[in-house]
Amino acid sequence: MEGQAKQAYFINEAYKHEEPPHGVGGGGGAIAAENQPRRRSGGNKDLQLDLSGKKNKEQRALAAPVMDFDDLLPLIGEFGRYQKILFLCMIPFSFFVAFVYFSQIFMTLIPEQHWCHVPELDALDVEARLALSIPMVNGEYNNCYMYDVNYTELMAQGKIMADPNWPRVKCRNGWSYNFTEIPYSTVATEQNWVCDDAALPTYAQSIFFLGAIVGGLLFGWIADRFGRIPALICCNLMGLLSGVATAFAKNFWQFATMRFFVGFAFDNCFTMMYILVLEYVGPKYRTFVANMSIAIFFTGAACLLPWIAYFVADWKLLTIITSAPLLLVVFTPLIVPESARWLVSQGKVDKAISILRQLERRNGRHVPKQTYQNFRDSCQRMRDQEQEQNASYSVLDLFKSPRLRRTTLLLIVIWMAISLVFDGHVRNVGSLGLDIFFTFTVASFTELPADTLLTVTLDRFGRRWLACGSMVASGIFSLLATIAPVGVYSATLAIMGRFFVNISYNIGLQYAAEILPTVVRAQGVAFIHIMGYVASIIAPFVVYLANISPALPLIILGLLGIAGGLLALLLPETLNHQLPQTLSDGEEFGRGQSIWDFPCLAKQLNNEDKCNTDVEEVRSPAFVRGTQTGASLTASTRGELRSSILRRSIQSRNSTKL
Repeated sequence: MEGQAKQAYFINEAYKHEEPPHGVGGGGGAIAAENQPRRRSGGNKDLQLDLSGKKNKEQRALAAPVMDFDDLLPLIGEFGRYQKILFLCMIPFSFFVAFVYFSQIFMTLIPEQHWCHVPELDALDVEARLALSIPMVNGEYNNCYMYDVNYTELMAQGKIMADPNWPRVKCRNGWSYNFTEIPYSTVATEQNWVCDDAALPTYAQSIFFLGAIVGGLLFGWIADRFGRIPALICCNLMGLLSGVATAFAKNFWQFATMRFFVGFAFDNCFTMMYILVLEYVGPKYRTFVANMSIAIFFTGAACLLPWIAYFVADWKLLTIITSAPLLLVVFTPLIVPESARWLVSQGKVDKAISILRQLERRNGRHVPKQTYQNFRDSCQRMRDQEQEQNASYSVLDLFKSPRLRRTTLLLIVIWMAISLVFDGHVRNVGSLGLDIFFTFTVASFTELPADTLLTVTLDRFGRRWLACGSMVASGIFSLLATIAPVGVYSATLAIMGRFFVNISYNIGLQYAAEILPTVVRAQGVAFIHIMGYVASIIAPFVVYLANISPALPLIILGLLGIAGGLLALLLPETLNHQLPQTLSDGEEFGRGQSIWDFPCLAKQLNNEDKCNTDVEEVRSPAFVRGTQTGASLTASTRGELRSSILRRSIQSRNSTKL
């Protein structure tokens, strides 16, 4: 969460300040003209039409006060008592998504030391059994073969050492495992998913991500049709039932089927709650809430999980323990309100206002009735505009013009590389030569400093060079880990690779949400998010290559990281730039930018420049702030009305976590 959930995931207020469609209005109603420069998007004086009725209607709409959610929240309380309660309510859902995402790793662990079981030698100690029954390969006992001899006869003869020339055969009676490092039996050891069946855990993990894709589509549709709260409850209950049922799986296909349905809950079990909370937090505090909910809660859950597995020491009980808490979701409607933005999108403005009034009372605030009336009128106007403007746009429009098509394809390839590298690092911890429980904890903890560092640097250095630098750094550290001595040194370098890809993951989907035009932003980012799931399906197979050589996964992850980082330089920078609204804006966005443009070195306009130039005009600082903090949250009614079936994909761990 992801994708990663996971998802990775800086909240935007820019939707609130989108420009009206060309021909409808220029600068936008009641937005105050403060000293923040932006490029002029074009005036309306050349678009006068002899349509007096429509013209008068538009003029009346522009003259009316504009009141959006983010205008209303400061009056209600941006982070008051009730929002703080909602913030704390994110804790169990952060644990849910971490458990759903990572628990399968600890259900399918296989000790490196496992050998053919020979029942005739059970009376001997381990070393004696191995010396008599298992062939040596490169100085180590073979995992998959035994000598094909009569062991009863050998025991009667007093043989204690095998003859290397004896015939060999594949294991006939199962395997024996050394549970010293992994102190419990897993589903993989109980069902002997080793040797010829060693790929089964990999298949199960990929099937889990297939379930995540289907679940994203299904619960995205439920969220848009029936509301965020019903979708949140349904997906968590799905995770609960299928997670508990996993403990009773008797064979691979039963296990894989249950993990497929658990995948339905991945990302969704947290994303819905994440969106709801962020919607009710004011713009000033969204960056804190968005990042700290992941940096603290999600990271804490991920660091705790391996030790739950270690001390429970039973994969079936682990499955139940990590699934049963999802039942808490049934109490959500008692605390968490339905999405007011979704209610407005369904025409239920009065119900949305009722929820906002509850927040007002609980925060001890007072908002005049006229303010709510202005909000009600604004919602209706924007709803009418959305129905007229966006009915015909689809994700296919991103591929109809050359520069926008190139940008979209770059975003898809880069996000797939980020997703694959991230998930590859998550699952490769068992191949680093150290205790997997400790290594997984340290690797997961890198999420906290990564999120914190990005919060400080993103709005200073921009998206493009940070995305490039973090991906390339991840790749370099991954490659260095392959040439360092196995153990502490190689593990440290690999964990540094994980640290930097955490940063890349956090930039990824946010970057896409800023570059893509408003009219197809929701569908475009959702499509890119799903392509990341497709890449995550491949990640377990990359990690499986460690059975051929422990260095292979890190080599692939390193090369992909470097390639993805260099490709990021071909994208336009978005920091301090007006987000594209129309398809034509998207086609022209970034034209004239150089790869070597650094936002932190950009020359700032002085007051004289602002007065003398005819291509600059002022805009609310909230808009500029929105372009700096990403486009991952639908921070306006207009954004919510533009929702598609996949709307919630935009705001997942990966909006900020991508």
